[in-house]
Amino acid sequence: MIALLKTRLTLVLAMALPVVLSACGVVPAAMQPGGISAETRAMYAATEYEGIEVPAIPAEYLSEEKKRQLVEYHAPYPAGSIVVDPGGKYLYHLQGDDTAMRYLVAVGAAGHSFSGRATIPVKRDWPSWTPTKNMLKRDPETYGPVASGLPGGLDNPLGARALYLYRNGRDTLYRIHGTPSPWTVGHATSSGCIRLFNQDIIHLGDEVDRGAQVIVLDKSEAGKWTADDGAEEPAA
Repeated sequence: MIALLKTRLTLVLAMALPVVLSACGVVPAAMQPGGISAETRAMYAATEYEGIEVPAIPAEYLSEEKKRQLVEYHAPYPAGSIVVDPGGKYLYHLQGDDTAMRYLVAVGAAGHSFSGRATIPVKRDWPSWTPTKNMLKRDPETYGPVASGLPGGLDNPLGARALYLYRNGRDTLYRIHGTPSPWTVGHATSSGCIRLFNQDIIHLGDEVDRGAQVIVLDKSEAGKWTADDGAEEPAA
């Protein structure tokens, strides 16, 4: 009889304990399947942008580390500048006081061939896209059918938004842009420039001013300025 009472008491306590802990604020924030917080899921939920429905980013391509977030960053440039770290696969939008909003990126072969400084005089929503001559020469079977270009939309490789990089007043043909292929973000890709999740390029585009300075690091400089090493701004 005593053993039966003990068993019942244990079951009651086990059922009541989560309620007690929740009431006391001890239970951590609810996590979605795969360890994704409800906040992160909301950041990358489906959204309408300029009249087009942007699909949600599937959970398998997300994590708490991959989401855009404010981080410590010690790049010696003024607030508002962008630093692209192709080797580290991150883009940093400097906020001042040694912090930056960090975005996960994918960098294609074209993105790895570009480094140094540029500016962003042009921002476009749902931009059109035309393959370059090199693309057509390298892979005519893939790019030949769209040689005349693609209008903006969900299937366009530039995604929901593009920031155009210029140097000395001339278009470099490099872009920071969205992508219809979220599984590529965070990985090296065979083509393209610097791509983000569509939800992230929409967010970044809202925060970046026209004329903003962009610094693209060499691939060998991966992780630069993530720690405070007393770096000084290099000469232009």
